[in-house]
Amino acid sequence: MADVSREQMRAADDDRKQVADQLRLALEEGRLDLAEYDERLQGAYAAKTYAELDRLLTDLPNAAPLVPAQPAEVAVQVPDDGVRQAWLAHVWGSWAKAAAFFTLIWGISSLASNEAVFYWPAWVIGPWGVVLLVRTVAGLASGEPRKHAEEAEHRRRLREHKRDRKALYAQAIAAGELPENPSKEQRKAFIAEAVARGDLPPKPRRGQ
Repeated sequence: MADVSREQMRAADDDRKQVADQLRLALEEGRLDLAEYDERLQGAYAAKTYAELDRLLTDLPNAAPLVPAQPAEVAVQVPDDGVRQAWLAHVWGSWAKAAAFFTLIWGISSLASNEAVFYWPAWVIGPWGVVLLVRTVAGLASGEPRKHAEEAEHRRRLREHKRDRKALYAQAIAAGELPENPSKEQRKAFIAEAVARGDLPPKPRRGQ
């Protein structure tokens, strides 16, 4: 049953990088020649399951077996206060700014007229607030804060990947490995080679 599980269990980017690191060590120790290393490295980044990664290490005596990550239920949990507060700020942020703005206008007009003025912002922020309250209750019940946090983290990783990619472009152009204005095909080929060498991790995907 364990063998079947590893045949079906999907590997993550961190698992592929672990294998790439062990292959690099085997190359340095002389256990693999450069052609074998390149072939296995490409296989590591193309692997989808733990079994496919295992096959790349079976004849390397010092390679440590991969340990699958804990099941996904560890990540599915009640949002902590920080995650919940960030989501609430995202949902209610525009409403709070609008309420403050309209209240300021109402206050100035009340002072200018020297008499009590009906709090007219209630006609704007009242119905809007009711809609947001319903959204808040439904969102907390469906785990929306965690989804929002994961999406924000995914965007952050994409920004980091883009920054690292630009840095590699600049280094390659300075070293003469790329022309000053590389074409789209040249950039794609360069990034594919950088990923295969382990100089750049694969582009982040949602859920990883």
